[in-house]
Amino acid sequence: MRKTLILATALFVSFLAKAQQPQINNDKAFEISKNLEIFSDVYKNLHLNYVDDLESGKLMKTAIDAMLGSLDPYTNYIPESDIEDVKLQIFGQYGGIGSVVSQRGDYVIISEPYDGLPAAKAGLKAGDKIVEINGESAKGKSVSDVSGILRGQAGTSLTMKIERQGKTHDIKITREEIKLKPVPYYGMVDGSFGYIKLNEFTQKSSDEVIAAFNNLKNSNKNLKGIVLDLRGNGGGLLNEAVDIVNIFVNNGELVVQTKGKVQEKNTKHYTRKPALDKDIPVAVLIDGYSASASEIVAGSLQDFDRAVIIGSRSYGKGLVQNIVELSYNSQMKVTVSKYFIPSGRCIQALDYSHRDENGRAVKVPDSLKTAFKTRNGRTVYDGFGIEPDVEVELDYMSNIAVALLQKNLVFDYVTDFYYKHKTIESPSQFRVTDEIYNDFKQYISTKEYEYSTATEKTLKMLRETAKEEKYLDAIEKELAELEKKLQSDKLADLEKNKDEVKQMIEAEILTRYYYEKGRTEGMLKYDKTLAKAIEVLKDKAQYNKILNK
Repeated sequence: MRKTLILATALFVSFLAKAQQPQINNDKAFEISKNLEIFSDVYKNLHLNYVDDLESGKLMKTAIDAMLGSLDPYTNYIPESDIEDVKLQIFGQYGGIGSVVSQRGDYVIISEPYDGLPAAKAGLKAGDKIVEINGESAKGKSVSDVSGILRGQAGTSLTMKIERQGKTHDIKITREEIKLKPVPYYGMVDGSFGYIKLNEFTQKSSDEVIAAFNNLKNSNKNLKGIVLDLRGNGGGLLNEAVDIVNIFVNNGELVVQTKGKVQEKNTKHYTRKPALDKDIPVAVLIDGYSASASEIVAGSLQDFDRAVIIGSRSYGKGLVQNIVELSYNSQMKVTVSKYFIPSGRCIQALDYSHRDENGRAVKVPDSLKTAFKTRNGRTVYDGFGIEPDVEVELDYMSNIAVALLQKNLVFDYVTDFYYKHKTIESPSQFRVTDEIYNDFKQYISTKEYEYSTATEKTLKMLRETAKEEKYLDAIEKELAELEKKLQSDKLADLEKNKDEVKQMIEAEILTRYYYEKGRTEGMLKYDKTLAKAIEVLKDKAQYNKILNK
């Protein structure tokens, strides 16, 4: 017990030394010390008495993860082995080969090599099956296993045996410091409007957006508006968000402030430079995956009445995390505050301090949502993300489209297509023709891709309910006839959903030949939300009316 007390006290003293916070009161200090002692006692006695040998590190990580998981999804323990992932999130870079991998049966395959990075330079292609790495069989290894091997110090090399179109190839790759481009594409749409796609808020993201904006403005004298696309952007560095807002809003404006338990750590973030253009019409595109820094940009531009927000409601993450250095090169990401945008609202949608009977965080109830005013007096609300000024109804994938993706049939067809066609037209010109589509239908005619329509699922539930209530015998004949009529006619569905499936094929083909940049450019012509943004930007009266100018 004496040793346990010494250990607990040492841990507590270390905690106080590293905290650099206002002094903890005596009652709180005793509670912390007592619970550390209890935890240390449990941990020690498990190792002394448990029937099987225990892995100390694994056991401790399980305990830490469970403790932090009871708080919110963003407060995480980061062991030394995962530091590269944090580096990727913050800096947009890591040591590795630069590719996306995915599981396919017993093996991992290359899903997408990044343009200009080691995997692509070494000749790896989408669809390549990784058979060996450094002479060791890759059979049975998970995506996590393979990713861990592929990542490593820049300048180091690895060898890989891959299988492609029935033949094996030996490939040597030298790892590099992989820096992902936060702006995969920018360009002109509809002749007079600039489009900038931003994937993440890592270091230098604002520099890339500024460079894209300046290039669009300087090379197009008749530039009439800008579309900033933040859909799917889960956020990142707060200061990068502020600097992007500064492109369109003059210096000295309060963009966001953070408020937490420790007042000394509360911050206010202002724009620091003259705006690059404080008058050009701006539309910001958001969706349910736009979060955190994306919501700061969209929400502050909405609060300043500086941009029209178009799309669907954002995710609703109004919490701020800091990285805390721990011993043995580990770290902890901890939620330290909430952020508030110019109108004074916090857009956090879930209340992690209150849970339902299943332990899930509850949504902020409508009764507790507060109204705020934008600069021009428009009403906006806190507590549920950023509500777009112009909502665009989302298209949901058809059952057959989901089935084709789940079975990797589009991916596999395009792999064959790629090796049969050396070149295709430019991203803006290429189309999946009826000839290509018919070839795809022929390709999948012998493949299995079972799926059920919503009506079929409802009918199945009806059958089960009728059986439970003993009505099944009476209606069996009618149910059987309905089921026969409703059996999915795959060929008919392929025609009914032809445009959707064609777009899926086209996106995959463009990725093979022109990587992410080409896919983004090529798919803009089908983008309903972008089309709505251009419509609003073209109509000055509508644009001004939305912003109450």
